[in-house]
Amino acid sequence: MKSTEENIKIDGIDKKILRFLMADARKPILEIARHIGISGAAIHQRLRKLEASGLIAGSKFIVNPKVLGYTTMAYIGIYLDKAMSNPLAVKELEKIPEVLECHYTTGNWSILIKVLCRDNEHLMNVLNKDIQQIEGVSRTETFISLNQQIDRQITI
Repeated sequence: MKSTEENIKIDGIDKKILRFLMADARKPILEIARHIGISGAAIHQRLRKLEASGLIAGSKFIVNPKVLGYTTMAYIGIYLDKAMSNPLAVKELEKIPEVLECHYTTGNWSILIKVLCRDNEHLMNVLNKDIQQIEGVSRTETFISLNQQIDRQITI
């Protein structure tokens, strides 16, 4: 598999296939083929090429966390006492199931994480008992998301 950092050239047909599947990953290949005007085998061949290039990283079902009672989304900036603490802190953050994303950042924080909790009390417990107990974490800054307004992938 190629490195995902390499640019890949895709044509108009590839883009159409990707748009259909990004809108609904369960759309039948033959239905896409009919819309585009090529054979199902050609679609499969192009998809294999796109997967091998690393452009397509998989498909997944999206779970609605609110149905499970998770209603508090927060972004937490983590200040570390030393830059060399980064890999150790990330290893510990990986063990916390509420942490959905983790990013090294520029600016004031060393790390920015996205967490999902049931409510504010749950968030406070995750902060106090899990995140702030990690060795090297000097302090945190928390921003609670009131309502997500945009959720999309890159436009193809």
